Amino acid sequence: MKTTLKLATLVVMSTTILFGCNNTKAQPFEAKTTTQQIQEEDKSKIQVALLLDTSNSMDGLIDQAKSRLWNIVNTLTTLKYEGKTPDIEIALYEYGNDNLSEKSNFIRQVTPLTTDLDLISEKLFALKTNGGNEYCGAVIQDATSQLKWDDGVVNMKLIYIAGNEAFTQGTVNYKEAIATALQNKIFINTIFCGNQAQGINGLWKDGADKGQGKFFTIDSNAAVQYINTPYDDQISKCNDKMNDTYIGYGSMGESKKRNQMAQDKNAESVSYANKTERAISKSKKVYTNTNWDLIDKVKEDKDVLTKLKKEELPKEYQNKTKEEINVIVAQKTQQREQLQKEIAELAKKRQEFIDAEAKKKNTQDDLGDAIGSSIVSLAKSKGFTLEK
Repeated sequence: MKTTLKLATLVVMSTTILFGCNNTKAQPFEAKTTTQQIQEEDKSKIQVALLLDTSNSMDGLIDQAKSRLWNIVNTLTTLKYEGKTPDIEIALYEYGNDNLSEKSNFIRQVTPLTTDLDLISEKLFALKTNGGNEYCGAVIQDATSQLKWDDGVVNMKLIYIAGNEAFTQGTVNYKEAIATALQNKIFINTIFCGNQAQGINGLWKDGADKGQGKFFTIDSNAAVQYINTPYDDQISKCNDKMNDTYIGYGSMGESKKRNQMAQDKNAESVSYANKTERAISKSKKVYTNTNWDLIDKVKEDKDVLTKLKKEELPKEYQNKTKEEINVIVAQKTQQREQLQKEIAELAKKRQEFIDAEAKKKNTQDDLGDAIGSSIVSLAKSKGFTLEK
């Protein structure tokens, strides 16, 4: 009887809690069927490998990468293929750092291709620069051979390499490395940190031409220019509420939830606008954490609650019945969906404001602009459309 009363109380609570930034009533939660899951999985994929020069002169480049990660993610999420949002995976390499092994050509795979965007952020903010020899051919070769590239027909596979020394350094011929990448339908885009003439003379443009990608030059020492908007505070408040909807489970649950908060702080340490960009990314389907968040996991597997052991749940849930946890999951699922919807509406208004302000200013491309614009251009040539 007590259990029944507790369950009834939770049901009442789940329909009266204030959701999102406005008041919304909860609706019954229905986990996706196997057929729905298959339909969602039967779609395209975009894989992006970022190869960043971390030699001594590249502090500005790394700062720009930190500043623009979430902007790049948000650009990726505007792409559709036959009306569906593609899966997105990002990998990170560093090269040209004397702290790395000479036997490895001063190259390190920081992360494999992954959907774990918090991991990418964590590792990116941990990068340090130090001296070095920058072997472009070798790092392209490593990224091509080491990463798990998908061979799907409608997939888009992109490498972005950024640096400031001659493209020809090292014993691996960049032309051969790029030819191998193209055989695997991986397109090479080059970003030279310096002026255009130096980039052309250093054969960075030739690398992009041979890789059927885009060539860009940026001033890596220039600070990223942000446009603050009237919508940033509202998006931030929704983000804080959305964080409360995550329920960590399993061996990684607690540490991953802490890392989620840490990456919020990392983003904010760069700028308030960057924190807002991250919040927008977190409101989209691309930000999924099925390996540690119970809400995302239930969407993937409706029977997961019958499989989890008591000790795999957070301590505050270990004495609850499966029925009680189901009610809590339903409540938090709908709260998150409402917040995601509100952020999406605010983000659209925010982008319209930014676009209008940007027309009034003459700004130079940074790392994010270079990657974002080329992704859109290449995607359109592959049959992707841009969501407005």
